[in-house]
Amino acid sequence: MRGRTHVFEIRVITDPADADRVTAALSTAFATGQARQYPTRDGQRTRLYITADHRPDPEPYPAPEAAYVLAPSILSEMRWVTNAVVTAECFTELERDYYLRKAALLDRIALMDEPALPFGDATETAEAAAVFLLDTDRDHLAGHVVERADRDPRGYVRQQYVRHAARVCDDLGEGPCYLHPDPEH
Repeated sequence: MRGRTHVFEIRVITDPADADRVTAALSTAFATGQARQYPTRDGQRTRLYITADHRPDPEPYPAPEAAYVLAPSILSEMRWVTNAVVTAECFTELERDYYLRKAALLDRIALMDEPALPFGDATETAEAAAVFLLDTDRDHLAGHVVERADRDPRGYVRQQYVRHAARVCDDLGEGPCYLHPDPEH
């Protein structure tokens, strides 16, 4: 049965003010298409028709070697993270890029510490930075994404780092890639 789709139609009658909330809630439970809205015959409520499918199994989080294959050196990232903090005004909330790159840096450092048990402080610090990034993103994520990331916050960091690196490196209009300052990249 794996691989077959089971598309179905959902019909909801709701108060017009709740239509967006209902549509959003359904999209967290199912892979949904665009909601079609029509007034009920009495004009007091809204009919929603939504084509849905069971949510596909998520792609596994990238392995560390795949996630960080294009990452700058650990020392280079330490300089970037430190510089971002040093140059920020006091009590300034930093951009998401800072928290992502810091979490990825700490993950990479922890990976060097982890081949031997017991894991040390580096692992705990990497986990804490990953949870912080997830908490930063939490309000913008679907429920199923949060549940999965809560089970593996460092996997979430790796996934986000891959997406971030691809986005930064593909944006040719912004000049050289700041993740990879080497002009040969």
